[in-house]
Amino acid sequence: MAGSGESFTHHDYLSPFTWRYGSAELRRIWSEEHYRLLWRRIWVALAREQHRFGLVTAEELQDIEAHAEEIDLERAHAIERETRHDVMAEIRAFAEQASVGGGKIHLGATSADIEDNADVLRERESLNVIAKKVEGLLSDLAALIERYARTVCMAYTHLQPAEPTTLGYRLALYAQDFLVDLQQLHWLTSSLRGKGLKGAVGTAASYAFLLEGRDGGASALEEGVLNRLGLPAFLIDGQTYPRKQDVLVINTLAGIAQSAYRFAFDVRVLQSPGFGEVAEPFGAGQVGSSAMPFKRNPRTTERVCSLARYVMALPAVAYGNAAHSLLERTLDDSAARRLVFPEAFLAVDEVLIGLRYVVSHLDVHRDALQRNLDRFGPFAGTERLLMAWVQQRGFSRQELHELIRHAALEAWGALQGGEPNPLVDRIAVRALESGRFEESYPTVRAEVARLLDPSGHVGTAPERALAFATQLRAQLAADSVAEEAPAPEF
Repeated sequence: MAGSGESFTHHDYLSPFTWRYGSAELRRIWSEEHYRLLWRRIWVALAREQHRFGLVTAEELQDIEAHAEEIDLERAHAIERETRHDVMAEIRAFAEQASVGGGKIHLGATSADIEDNADVLRERESLNVIAKKVEGLLSDLAALIERYARTVCMAYTHLQPAEPTTLGYRLALYAQDFLVDLQQLHWLTSSLRGKGLKGAVGTAASYAFLLEGRDGGASALEEGVLNRLGLPAFLIDGQTYPRKQDVLVINTLAGIAQSAYRFAFDVRVLQSPGFGEVAEPFGAGQVGSSAMPFKRNPRTTERVCSLARYVMALPAVAYGNAAHSLLERTLDDSAARRLVFPEAFLAVDEVLIGLRYVVSHLDVHRDALQRNLDRFGPFAGTERLLMAWVQQRGFSRQELHELIRHAALEAWGALQGGEPNPLVDRIAVRALESGRFEESYPTVRAEVARLLDPSGHVGTAPERALAFATQLRAQLAADSVAEEAPAPEF
């Protein structure tokens, strides 16, 4: 860190988010140095507007601007050990550097005027990073959906074989969840509001006093600063911006975590030997177990689920902070917010990094897809056979239902014993025993096999999967060309 003799090593406790989880980009955004740079940029914006109103001279403003990037955390922390106030310590450290204009830094402001606006600025930065990663994940999923839109596989309800679907259609279920998350991200990013400049209890009394008799007064000063920061603000605040907004931010991140958890958990299930249909990538030098050399554990998706579960628990803290923000404010949210925000963003960041790696290198085992389809798919065709033979072969529905039921129970028993699915043979034998067929066994068996063939029993899934992928690509393209908000002046 610039100008600081502080250092941290693995001889001390370090959060896993310091070095293990999350990207360098998000660690920078949530670093103390970046946070204080944002404070100073807000102080510079305030000084510029106060200069316009005649409260800060040109020389004072120039001096403040000249030293705005000179973060010295070691000095600020030394002052904080005396003052026990981080913002006041940074003001003094800044003022020591800006000997001409330092006396005007923070004029009329309260700490939350600086910290809260800086919080929202870095939340917005972080949301943009997360949105880009969700977009990348969705683009990768769109490619998989298109590739496997017509690849028939078994669907499972209650973790039991149900009817056939397609792998592309199943992937579209996950992508649809992430698209909802992306839309929520866009809405939230455009809706974020800072505190603005409203002083100790939200009345802007200090600014009104400083600007008494000047055109526009406190409202004009606030508007000017916010325009420089590119940040809208709430109309109504206490000492802080409403902590209800924190709930929205953390809930949005938890929503992404939920989508990720569901997808990753399903990959873990489908990678297990009982299914064996898909698997996350496993590197040539990767080790699955220190004791069992043969293991191919789903390390990445397990990490995704672990971090996602943690993020899904964080809304309770945000709700508590908002609920306990008594009267104009209490400080019992501060320590929790220092933990919740960076860890929520960095955890979701790591989750998306992991998922994109899995999606872009997903192993699809077509032999296993076909094996499970052969084992369980014929059961799904029994309803089609029931309808066809009632109409064409003179069976009553109840009589044929009983015939199929007995044959299916025998087939399930055979499957449990490790045999191939004998359902086609069992139905063909019982059908001939009914006396309603004059054809030979091979002919009847062929008709049963045709009616029970699961590959033709996926309805409109392929077409809808492809249509969704097309809509998804169009949405991502529209997002990429959307006009960006003007960059803040700083």
